[in-house]
Parts: sequence; structure tokens; C-alpha cells
Amino acid sequence: MSAASNAPASSYAEAPTRNIAVGGVSYAYRELGPQGGVPVVFFLHLAGNLDNWDPRIIDPIAKERRVITFDNRGLGATTGAVPNSIEAMADDAASFIRSLGLEKVDIFAFSLGGMVAQALIGKHPELVRKLILAGTGPRGGKGMDKIARVTYLDIVRAYLVRADPKEFLFFNRNAAGKKAAKAFITRLHERTAGRDRPVRIQAFRTQLKAIRNWGRTTPADLSTITHPTLIANGDHDRMVPSILSMDLHRRIAGSELVMYADSGHGSIFQFHTQFAPVAVEFLGR
Repeated sequence: MSAASNAPASSYAEAPTRNIAVGGVSYAYRELGPQGGVPVVFFLHLAGNLDNWDPRIIDPIAKERRVITFDNRGLGATTGAVPNSIEAMADDAASFIRSLGLEKVDIFAFSLGGMVAQALIGKHPELVRKLILAGTGPRGGKGMDKIARVTYLDIVRAYLVRADPKEFLFFNRNAAGKKAAKAFITRLHERTAGRDRPVRIQAFRTQLKAIRNWGRTTPADLSTITHPTLIANGDHDRMVPSILSMDLHRRIAGSELVMYADSGHGSIFQFHTQFAPVAVEFLGR
């Protein structure tokens, strides 16, 4: 591991970045919160690195639980090549989790991370206790293969006004959405030292292709997910259509659904003051 301080971090903005080698890949990760119990592992979105997690989501959960975030293979400071399938990403996540000596975890997964989490449960169900799926959809879900087109369009729209693409991809372009987007981007820069490496264009493209293939393949049998599951999204998600969150809820027995009105893909960040307590309660139940 890296020579980062072993002193516990008081916030995600101060959590040291560590490294662990697994099968020739050096995974970059951060952790904070109390030791002991079942940790919560966070699965990243498309083109995300360690700096892309909202501290207003991480910090409330870390007050109660050990929280672990990590860069997927080939992303940020993690070495190796980005896998070309969601299933391979799930295998990588399982290898990383086991490398930390963990036998059971809760998973908090957003967007692409939610797809990886579903594949992980399909291949390694024994690793997972509880699951939070935010802004995501099932394998073979209607419209999943259109994510690449929407993503490229919003990247161009953001470029034209010199904005962060997440402002367009995650938030509605109304007054409330624009305000929430600016606040979210500001929070992502609260960490000023030891920031992660930018995501390379080729890594982003490989992830997009994996998402497209995930959307075009045979629909998953979600009845195999018997883990307690919380699903969350906004009611106007353009990136991963909101109806897919409802589809997940309908097909995962006993799942809970939280939908936020007048919000998009990043609804959990726009409504972090409402959602963080819901997530804490669900995980601690």
C-alpha cells in the first residue's frame, strides 16, 4: 500500500489515497469511517474517478459505516486496461473487494456502477449483503443502448458553454437544476490536495461501448437478486431513462424505490440532504 497516513480521515475530502496490488493491477482507493462491521463499497459512474463522489453523500454514511471508494481498472490512478464488458468490470470489483480481506459488503452503486453491481451479484452473490442502485438500469433494458448518443450530445452542449459535462448529464437545465449542478461541481473540488488522475478519452470510450453492449444483450433475470435493494432516481433522467428504475423496482422482489420530482440522473446529489439519511437508514436497518 501507499505511504499515506494511517490517521482516520474526518471527511472524504481528507481521505488519503491508498493502493493495493491485485493480479498485476494496482487499485487506487480511499476509505474512511469506523472500522468493523460490513463496509459500504461505492461503485463509480461512467468516466468517474475517486474525486467524482459527492462528499455530501459519502460523509453522512461514513459517520456510521466504513466506506470504501475505488477506481475501476484503467480509470484514474488504477493501472491496467479498461475491461470491454460490464461482466469483466464486475469480476475486477470482486477481486478488489476480496483483496482487502472482505467476505461481505454493502454496495452503493451509481449509473454504470449500478450495472457493474448487478453483474457482480449475478456472478458473486455471496459477496453482497445490501444494494443501493441509483440512476441505473438493467441489462437489456429499453433505451440502455442509447446512453452513448445522449452522453456525446451533452458533452458537446457543455463544451459550447465551457461547462462541466456533468452539469448537463446529471441535472435538468431549469433554474433548480442549474443551481444544483453548480453546487455539486463546487463540492467535487473541496479536495484540494492529492487529487486523482483524469480519466483518459480511450477509457471513457471503452466504458461507453460496454454500456451499449449491456443494453443490447439478453435481458437479465432480476428475480435472482434476493438481496435487500434500495433504488433511487429522478423522474426526468435523460441519461438512463427513469422508467428503467421503475423496471428494476418491479423486477427485484422486495426492493424499495425513491423517485425525486423535477430532477435528472444526479437526483441523489441534487437532493443529497433528503437522500443521504434514507441511505443511512436503509444500510443500518
